[in-house]
Amino acid sequence: MTLSADLWAASADLAGQALRHPFVRALGDGSLPRAAFAGYVAQDAFFLESFARAYALALARSPDTGTLLALADLLAGVRDELGLHASYAAGWGIDTAAVELAPATLAYTDFLLATAATGGVGLVCAAMTPCMRLYAHLGAALDADAAGPYAAWVQTYADPGFEALAARLEQLLDAHARDTPAVRAAYRRAMELELAFFRAALPPGG
Repeated sequence: MTLSADLWAASADLAGQALRHPFVRALGDGSLPRAAFAGYVAQDAFFLESFARAYALALARSPDTGTLLALADLLAGVRDELGLHASYAAGWGIDTAAVELAPATLAYTDFLLATAATGGVGLVCAAMTPCMRLYAHLGAALDADAAGPYAAWVQTYADPGFEALAARLEQLLDAHARDTPAVRAAYRRAMELELAFFRAALPPGG
């Protein structure tokens, strides 16, 4: 088993909790309140900008041309995701620039940027892979029954192109990371922060 596959398997409990979360289920079946989705889009747009910066910091420390080009492709993928956010924001009148950042958003972005600023490429990949792998997993799980105003959102993450990006980041993780407590802690922490992000988007009773 590759390191990336082992780390994903070790966090299967958190992936299951994310898939079962009411926000994710309602996003999949189209019943999510519009206000909850608008808030999520605004928070996620800020998160994605930090995600792009983390890729850029890792890219600057690439030890070889192949890694540099792979990270450049992954950075371009974030640009495409931000385009999706912009289209929803324009169509739904969401002002992403005026968002009041939630503690869960700041906790995640602070973690990513601190890791990217101080860690090697392998550790950065360990901190960033959970986002990509989890969204590919959720998209694939929700795609068959996706309905309503968020179906296109689900299909973005169910698309084979997004799966390919997630797999490419996993390949970088396998190439540059060693199986250390720090790598395992970074991967697990990112998974915990993903779940916290969904919980903040639709708190109990929300």
